[in-house]
Amino acid sequence: MTKLTDSEAARLHPETLALSHGFDPWLSEGAVKPPVFLTSTFAFKCAEDGKRFFAWAHGEGTPPPRREMGLIYSRINNPNLEIFEDRVAVWEGMKDAYSFSSGMAAIATTLLATHGPGDEMIVCAPVYGGTDSLIHHFLKRLGITAQFVPAGPDAPALAEPLITPRTRSIFIESPANPNNRLTDIGRMKELAQRHAPPAAGQATGRILVIVDNTMAGPVFAQPAKVGADIVLYSATKFIGGHSDVVGGVALANDDVLLTAIAQHRAMLGGMPNPYTAWLLTRSLETLKIRAEQQQRNAQQVAAFLVGHPKVREVLYLGLLQPGHPEHAIYQKQHTGPGSLISLHLRGGEKEAFAFLDHLKVFHLAVSLGSTESLAQHPATMTHSGLTPEDKRFGGVTDDLVRLSIGIENAEDLIWDLKQALEHA
Repeated sequence: MTKLTDSEAARLHPETLALSHGFDPWLSEGAVKPPVFLTSTFAFKCAEDGKRFFAWAHGEGTPPPRREMGLIYSRINNPNLEIFEDRVAVWEGMKDAYSFSSGMAAIATTLLATHGPGDEMIVCAPVYGGTDSLIHHFLKRLGITAQFVPAGPDAPALAEPLITPRTRSIFIESPANPNNRLTDIGRMKELAQRHAPPAAGQATGRILVIVDNTMAGPVFAQPAKVGADIVLYSATKFIGGHSDVVGGVALANDDVLLTAIAQHRAMLGGMPNPYTAWLLTRSLETLKIRAEQQQRNAQQVAAFLVGHPKVREVLYLGLLQPGHPEHAIYQKQHTGPGSLISLHLRGGEKEAFAFLDHLKVFHLAVSLGSTESLAQHPATMTHSGLTPEDKRFGGVTDDLVRLSIGIENAEDLIWDLKQALEHA
């Protein structure tokens, strides 16, 4: 979007910038859409350019802005990755982003970039099963330990006594996966600053607030605006949105954090390939209209489920009422309830399986945020790796089912749920 000045671009909305930001057609033969740069390496015009580009990549000298540093090798930089990263950063209102081959690559690389042996984390549970395993097992072997508190309004009060001089981060999923519990990010930020105020101009030495915003998506929540230092995504979900690509994103505003994440991504090799980045860029163009339709459908589905005799409880942000302890958090952190619904059926695993096995429009599959509606059983699927104690701690019970509402006709989704519930 080379005709726009910086001030003109700043006044535009993300859904407008998602169509052209970060791409100059005249660098690609006038192509309106970015081509796929399927190349592993990039030619230098002269040897001096190669020397200078590598020096910048190693942080030497005074490098130019990241997009002007010169292309070297697709493990370090690639036009498709950079275009996607520019545009997803606009959605979050954050300084910059780095893309990854999966959400777990983004999470693992970020935690390795910001933690070392002897560091401690405070984690609001439940979290996605893969994240739980990473923290409980892999990071523990490296000498990084975690203390868990239940996600929800009481999390800050429960976390404070657990903070020690070695606490490096507070990790939050917002909303929590799979029970949609909300934790006050702003209060956690205040807690972090009170116990470890950042040194002037430095990211190190402070307690980082790290938020995985996959469950909400960037349309209805931007965690950095309420205190997150780092925001993470499985871009497979709402950002990709078509169940045809796997990817991840890490975003930050602090140059020290961004540099650490970038260097670890280059060392560990967790970047997406150019075609994956191209697909994610394509998906950003329709992110808002997809998310809004999914939300409209979810609101109708939730209203139906609330009154059904086979359903014990519906966990959906759109059902929070004034006076509920999480309602005030929702108002601060969200502009809409999104499209993820969890429900407790009357019964247990047997009833949950009977319900899932009789769905005809919903797909019985894990993941979320896609155009098609999905249903799954967290206790035996996404969160099956948790110990029985951790499942109870996080409210991942045998009667819990998670629904990801797609863009189908809402009446058809309700019909499908109604006929399947007859078998629960």
